[in-house]
Amino acid sequence: MPVSLSDIVASLPSDGTWGPPTTTNSLVDGVPYAPYSKGDKLGRMADWTTEGKDREGRGGRQYNRNYKDQQVYGAGTSSLFAVQVAEDESSFSVVDNTRASTKTRGFGRGGATFIRGRGRGGRDQRGGRGTFQRVGGRGAQQNTYYDNRGGRGGRGGRRFGGWKDYDKPQRNRDSSVNIKPDWQMLEEIDFNRLAKLNLETSTGEDIDNYGFLYYYDRSYDKPPVKNTERKLNVVDRAAYNVTTSQDPIIHELAEKDEATIFATDNILSMLMCAPRSVYSWDMVITRSGNKIFLDKRDGSSLDMVSVNENAADAPLEASEGNKDQINFPGALALEATFINHNFVNQTVIEADNSKYEMQHENPFYNPSEETEALASKAYKYRRFDLSLEKDEDPLHLIVRTELDAVVKNNISGEDQFLVVKALNEFDHKAQGSGGALDWRTKLTSQRGAVVATEMKNNSCKLARWTVQSILARADVMKLGFVSRTTPKSNDRHVILGVVGYDPRKFAEQMNLNLNNGWGIVRTIVDMIRGMNKDGKYVLVKDPNKNLLRLYEVPAGTFEEEDEGPGGGEEVGEDGGE
Repeated sequence: MPVSLSDIVASLPSDGTWGPPTTTNSLVDGVPYAPYSKGDKLGRMADWTTEGKDREGRGGRQYNRNYKDQQVYGAGTSSLFAVQVAEDESSFSVVDNTRASTKTRGFGRGGATFIRGRGRGGRDQRGGRGTFQRVGGRGAQQNTYYDNRGGRGGRGGRRFGGWKDYDKPQRNRDSSVNIKPDWQMLEEIDFNRLAKLNLETSTGEDIDNYGFLYYYDRSYDKPPVKNTERKLNVVDRAAYNVTTSQDPIIHELAEKDEATIFATDNILSMLMCAPRSVYSWDMVITRSGNKIFLDKRDGSSLDMVSVNENAADAPLEASEGNKDQINFPGALALEATFINHNFVNQTVIEADNSKYEMQHENPFYNPSEETEALASKAYKYRRFDLSLEKDEDPLHLIVRTELDAVVKNNISGEDQFLVVKALNEFDHKAQGSGGALDWRTKLTSQRGAVVATEMKNNSCKLARWTVQSILARADVMKLGFVSRTTPKSNDRHVILGVVGYDPRKFAEQMNLNLNNGWGIVRTIVDMIRGMNKDGKYVLVKDPNKNLLRLYEVPAGTFEEEDEGPGGGEEVGEDGGE
């Protein structure tokens, strides 16, 4: 007999629910069971190989080949059958010495990568130390291995600057001037702020010029014949590097109110290239009325030519473990200054009947007192406009620039002014060489690589020379390459070659922005003008940090001291002798 629908409805329970009764009891006949999760995959009822995933050897791989693709029933929930660890077992731990395999990218033709590990056992464990991974081989050969001790790598591998370089302590260099207790610090200027400054200005105008120039010897431009290198000779000539406030011509221009700011190219170039500097330096700024003079101390470090200042591994001091005295930073700077002085005098043809005469004679030379002949040098006093639109009165700067030689243009026959400088090589295998190539074998065939390395290791020095050339409106900047006759002797040198560059194009190659330099000068000048009183100030580059500090000092500072206040003073006196 068929059952009607009304009978079925009538048989439903009256409480409004139907189906199995709900219960919170997790026991089945007194035995606990693991709840089922829909995310779990149904695998084996009893899998005795679950612990084999960490086993090593053939057995573990054979029974658990596809472990990653399988999940055990109930794995999505916490286990109700976990064994409670006794107290005496809590001190035990399992040590896993397996080596993890991580795919990394090498640095082209061999290299090294510093990997921070997340643990000793693998990437899923926290704690532990990082591992130092070294990549050997060439190109795409990724033969990797680990060496926690930084030992010797495989064929083709090279260390990442040495296995202890990542925790190498920072060098503590000395300041170029002793900071006295009565000096009042007015401002700290970070290099990051300086790098963002910008001020467009004109190319400047000539005010007056003094001195004379000899013609450059073009034979130095020719590559030297093998085994016939030219020796660098000692040429004693009278050359002057007078500071701004002691220049009689600048005093006359200041009295005529020709400008507000006065400086020399040596001082101004250091200020314009300050963000590239590493070593400490200082300059004295004097305000008298509405005039501002940028000066240097006698024997200041600004007079010295640094060597590999910007190298990643710059020359070390004796206190830092350097046992080679002739390769100390101070000794190298003295050697480079000596080379530059003699190189300029040697590369010109000294002939009284063929020299370029400026409008006036050298203002610093006194024939009745000097016993040495006068060096080829011309001084051009040039004026630049640093005014802004908001300024009520124009702000002009006069700088004394220098030229070293003159040469006839091969095509037009016109006279071109030169600035002559010299780069020096001390030992390409010694500490502090900055990875430089061997000039004797590579200068002719790989000149671009040699110059690029010097741009990296001597960025500040080359930038200053370029700025000085542009300030003087020199047509060509001649760079000489001078090397030691033997690496262990710093008093004998040979000239390996001379290369000429357009200063403006050279600045573009170095990524040197003159507008940024003018912005730095204007910023420092505005700080001094904002004091609204006459006084003396000292701008110091911190020896260990990328920042400048401006101090207000007593009026008689540096005038009553017989000895130099800092390390730079002593170097300058040695260099003068």
